[in-house]
Amino acid sequence: MSTAKITGMIKEIPKKTGSKKIAFDDIEKLDNHTQRIMYPISAIVGQEKMLRALILNAINPSIGGVLIRGQKGTAKSTAVRGLAEILPEIETIEGCKFNCDPADPEKFCWECRDKHKRGSLKVKKHPMKVVDLPVGATEDRVVGSLDIEKAVKEGVQAFEPGILAQANRNILYVDEINLLDDFVVDALLDAAAMGVNTVEREGVSVSHPSDFIIIGSMNPEEGELRPQLLDRIALQVEVEGISDLEQRIEIIERRNAFNERTQTFRNDFEPEQERLRSKIMKAKKIFGRVTSTRDNLGTIAQICIAFNVDGHRADIMIERTARTNAAYDGRDRITNNDIIEAAEMVLPHRMRKKPFEEEEFSVEQLQAVVNGTV
Repeated sequence: MSTAKITGMIKEIPKKTGSKKIAFDDIEKLDNHTQRIMYPISAIVGQEKMLRALILNAINPSIGGVLIRGQKGTAKSTAVRGLAEILPEIETIEGCKFNCDPADPEKFCWECRDKHKRGSLKVKKHPMKVVDLPVGATEDRVVGSLDIEKAVKEGVQAFEPGILAQANRNILYVDEINLLDDFVVDALLDAAAMGVNTVEREGVSVSHPSDFIIIGSMNPEEGELRPQLLDRIALQVEVEGISDLEQRIEIIERRNAFNERTQTFRNDFEPEQERLRSKIMKAKKIFGRVTSTRDNLGTIAQICIAFNVDGHRADIMIERTARTNAAYDGRDRITNNDIIEAAEMVLPHRMRKKPFEEEEFSVEQLQAVVNGTV
């Protein structure tokens, strides 16, 4: 039997020096997204009522959101996404996936409750965010997903948060909100009513805080919004193309300047952006001091009676919006003008409709009611 002869030198096989494995939970900490460059909200020409409605919600989230209805190409989504750059800072618990408020232990998620018991809570500040909800999002993407097998063995750690978790204490933006699937609308209604998102799968249930400002935009030509969701959104504004010649020219010039010299354009509008930020922060500080007299409340109630609105939500929203409007203008008392501005945004989608008739909102009638000439 012949034997094989091996010649040469034996070398140690080098160990692989691959990159360090990254845990799934750490992926979100990486800078793995291309930064979206926003068109400054202060550079938008016209559309004052839309901008006012957005800013009032940023000052006072309890107003309850805004629906922007209008034609295509009227800066609806540009305004909402640009709002992110002037939003105030909020305090959250470091590492919390649900943006829990350290000043409100009753609304802590399970992880923050555990940290609170162990005395290991750390607080951080960051600006409020605008969280997008795509029209075609799946149910699991919206409310979160629950792995039943892991849930039985490991408990709530098997829950993967969805968009409603990201939106807690932030702004939830839905473009083409009238085209949402029914299951998404139902989830939004439940969360908006309770401030909590609950996910149930085969007898296993997980809940977390989900208190958000909902902002929707839509083109009415593509269909109307479900009445239940429409009632939950406090304000509504109509936008349309600007007919003024000079303003239309300015829109073209500004858009070209933004596309061709993006950073220079943004730098030019930064002073105006900072002015808006400062004005919002000042309004938030004085809002608690703004008062309504009984006469103011009587005027609001008379308006809602005259316009034949259902329920009492409109009265509450008008008063809340009027006080926020006064705070934004630096005043500690509301005026009839505040009430009129608020009513113009609260009433149009709440008026009771007769069969086969379109609802009509009259600013002249509103002013007549306030002035006592009706």
